[in-house]
Amino acid sequence: MIIEETQSFCQPKEKWNDFIIINQHSNPTTSLINDKITIFGGNKRQMSSKKVNLLPKYQQIFDEIGENIKLARKRRKLTTEQVSERAGVHRSTLNRIEKGDPSVAIGIYFNVLKVLSLEGDFKNIAKDDVFGRKLQDLDLL
Repeated sequence: MIIEETQSFCQPKEKWNDFIIINQHSNPTTSLINDKITIFGGNKRQMSSKKVNLLPKYQQIFDEIGENIKLARKRRKLTTEQVSERAGVHRSTLNRIEKGDPSVAIGIYFNVLKVLSLEGDFKNIAKDDVFGRKLQDLDLL
């Protein structure tokens, strides 16, 4: 979607039934566009992600990751405010990570792990690809 912006309003260039009014000198304005919530405040635009549908066994993996991050934060005696500020994210985003929300961007997970000095764990994602190596070996025969 292409958006045309002036100082007082923002209007999509595509054919839409509505437009979004922005007052840059007040609190952010929220509007519903294509099943996504768009928050406008000053020059910042944030789009919330759609819900990610996962099978329960895969959601459990995210739940465990979130719980591990939460335990790591508590072991370091850091508050959610401290970690979120250092990671450059909102506290509610950190809460979503600690609950295992798969719709949070992977870069935000990395920033939180970096604050907790666990960025080395991030490098281990898909590092030991046993199945892929077996497929590669079969292809060489």
